[in-house]
Amino acid sequence: MRSKSIVSRIKYIQQYLNLNADGIIGADTLTAISNKLFENADENKLWSLTISRAGRDQLMASEITSLTHYQRFLQSPVWPGGGSGITVGIGYDLGYHRGSQIQQDWACIVSDKDIQALVSVCGLTGKQAGKALKSVSGVEIPYAAASQVFCESSLPRYAARTKKVYPGVELLLPDAQAAILSLVYNRGTAMSGVKRKEMAAIKQLVKQKDYSAIADEIISMKRLWIGNDLDSLLKRRDDEADLVRYPSSKYQPADLIRV
Repeated sequence: MRSKSIVSRIKYIQQYLNLNADGIIGADTLTAISNKLFENADENKLWSLTISRAGRDQLMASEITSLTHYQRFLQSPVWPGGGSGITVGIGYDLGYHRGSQIQQDWACIVSDKDIQALVSVCGLTGKQAGKALKSVSGVEIPYAAASQVFCESSLPRYAARTKKVYPGVELLLPDAQAAILSLVYNRGTAMSGVKRKEMAAIKQLVKQKDYSAIADEIISMKRLWIGNDLDSLLKRRDDEADLVRYPSSKYQPADLIRV
């Protein structure tokens, strides 16, 4: 349990950064601290993408729906089904992380016992993951911890992957960068095969800055999930496409997040 003095210090920092002083170190607080700390640094060495805050929030909502939903249903590990692994926090799929990466990301954030439990199911996907879910049912990850790992570890890592597979994405408008980051966060970076043809097609369209065509390809992906009772995933593609097709061209500094 945090002491009153620590909570007071967090609130003081939040007030200084013109944030809601709730004493909780969440995504907005971490982002504001990072931006303030590195505001005079060489951005090209520190950041992969510059995304819109609205796009970041949309990505998080796609993963957890809302804070209330997270607290009620996602604090313990879940298995989303299909080819997924056991997932914790904000879309952190243990099936696609190495044990060493899990230990690095969650060190000092959850207990060593919980980390070992998470590591024990790393690499498991599909039905194997579903069968192993009970073995980690005792793990509980508060939203603040999930948000910290998402902002400090997951988002920067996926931003770097997005920039690598889609050269020039960092030159798009921040809303579009956020949408393509969301796409990679959800689907990964693979581009071979019929199921990945849209992912591959987007690569050239990014170089051309063809926002409308990128959005069309994202919508085209919905063919993979229509009729499979995956309405939330269909909505996610629609929301990503809208961010790309109708990006804002005017941003205030507070509207942007560098990852």
